[in-house]
Amino acid sequence: MKGGTLEVLLVNAEDIRHTNILGTPVYYVITQLGSHEHRSRVSEAKDAKVLWNEKFKFDFPMHRWKRLTHVKFRIMDRELFSNGGFVGETIIYLGGIISEGNYRGLIEVKPAPYNVVLEDDTYKGQIKIGFRFIPHHLAERGAEETQESIGQVDGQRQSICSSLFNLWIFLRSLFQNSSKNKQKDN
Repeated sequence: MKGGTLEVLLVNAEDIRHTNILGTPVYYVITQLGSHEHRSRVSEAKDAKVLWNEKFKFDFPMHRWKRLTHVKFRIMDRELFSNGGFVGETIIYLGGIISEGNYRGLIEVKPAPYNVVLEDDTYKGQIKIGFRFIPHHLAERGAEETQESIGQVDGQRQSICSSLFNLWIFLRSLFQNSSKNKQKDN
């Protein structure tokens, strides 16, 4: 087994802690898997809901996946004079996702809400996240199949004009045959 790619879909967060005293809070998420980090774009909260709709990819060889146990999502609030204020975090364990993805060849976990844990270990709000794990051997095979199917489609194409002309000839022949049959019956 060569390894795999974990795609993380960061959808939104609802009812998370509001850290600003004045103004509208703007949030971003730092997604950490092992030593790799991705930072989401900054998004403004509207009606207690923050939307990101971003996808991140983590690509590792299999011997590294066996040591990676969890992915951490830290929600941060962009402050005016500081680097960012901690809002909360969510830790999701990956053991089942990776082992099931290797066994089945592909696994997709549709976006689901996860609790956001605050500094004092209480919960406030939810963050919605989805996952897809694709082993490298499946991704390589999928790329080859896609190229083959594209080549097949290119050979079968014909212009719209010729398709319409063929349809017209077909309908004309049907009409002529039905009118001949009516004349014979009379």
